[in-house]
Amino acid sequence: MKLDLAIETLHASENHLVTVLTSMSDKHKADHDVFYITRDMAAWSREHVAGLARVGRDFGLDLDPEASEDPGLLATMKQRTSDLIGRRPEPGLLLLADLRHLYREAAGVSLDWEVLAQGAQSNKKQELLELSQRYHPEALRQARWANAHLKVASPQVMAS
Repeated sequence: MKLDLAIETLHASENHLVTVLTSMSDKHKADHDVFYITRDMAAWSREHVAGLARVGRDFGLDLDPEASEDPGLLATMKQRTSDLIGRRPEPGLLLLADLRHLYREAAGVSLDWEVLAQGAQSNKKQELLELSQRYHPEALRQARWANAHLKVASPQVMAS
């Protein structure tokens, strides 16, 4: 069984997604939708990290249930920079780049959940399958949100 490797990989991917979402939130504080929605989605991924750490113990893994976070000073600096540059055209280009990055990361996490679910199902690991079924839809929503927001923001940014 290679489920331990799948759990460990997904734990690292979700952990990284927390960092991506938190960083994006900090950089785009002036855009309230982005700021608050990415914070909410980061909370989902934090919950996923804790769930994976819990179930990972059953597979001999010692995973940290707490997601790693951006250092406080760096987050504060990103928020202040966001306030200073405000609504100039350049932040729009930065937003598009961040949305593209978020989409790729969230899509990768979604694929990792799918691999874990398939492995859990084939190995008859019900608790792991239930965890996947509970958290995978949220991972899909993260990718879909990034894609949808990219479609909304792109015309505005590219026309300005």
